[in-house]
Amino acid sequence: GPPAGLTADITDAQWRAAFDSVFLGAVRFARTAAEQLPSGGVIGFVLSGSVREPIPGLTVSNGLRPGLAGFAKSLSLEVGPRGIRVVGLLPARIDTDRVRELDALSGDAEASRERNAAAIPLRRYGTPEEFGKAAAFLLSPAASYLTGLMLPVDGGALHNI
Repeated sequence: GPPAGLTADITDAQWRAAFDSVFLGAVRFARTAAEQLPSGGVIGFVLSGSVREPIPGLTVSNGLRPGLAGFAKSLSLEVGPRGIRVVGLLPARIDTDRVRELDALSGDAEASRERNAAAIPLRRYGTPEEFGKAAAFLLSPAASYLTGLMLPVDGGALHNI
C-alpha cells in the first residue's frame, strides 16, 4: 500500500508515486481488462475500508481509495451494457503482512492489534481465507446480478450502513 503518515509527513513525490502506482495502475489495468473481457467477465478492485471511512495515519490511502471506488462505479456504468461487471472489495483488518506492518508502526504491534481487534464487532482480524471466500463469491457467477458495488470485508468494522 501507499506510505503511512499524516498529511504533513507526506511529500509531493510520495503522493505522485502512490497516485501512479495505486490509482493509475489500477485504472490502466481495468481499462485493458475492459477492452478484452467478453460478456460475463468481471473486473474486481481490492480497495480498503478507507473508501467509506478514513483510517487514521493512512492519509494517502484515504485520498486515493475513494477515487478508485468512484472510478469503478463509473466503469460499471460504461461496461455493464456489454455484460461486464465491476465490483470492489473493502478489506479492513485482514491478517496480512501489510496489516502487521501497520500495527508495528505504533511501536507496540501486539497492543495495536489488540486495540484494533477490540474495535471490530467480531473482536478479531479477518483471515486471508475469509477475504478470499468473499472475493470468490463476488467474482463468481453466483453474484451475476451484482455490479458497481463495494463489499466491506471487515467483521462489521465500518460504522455506516
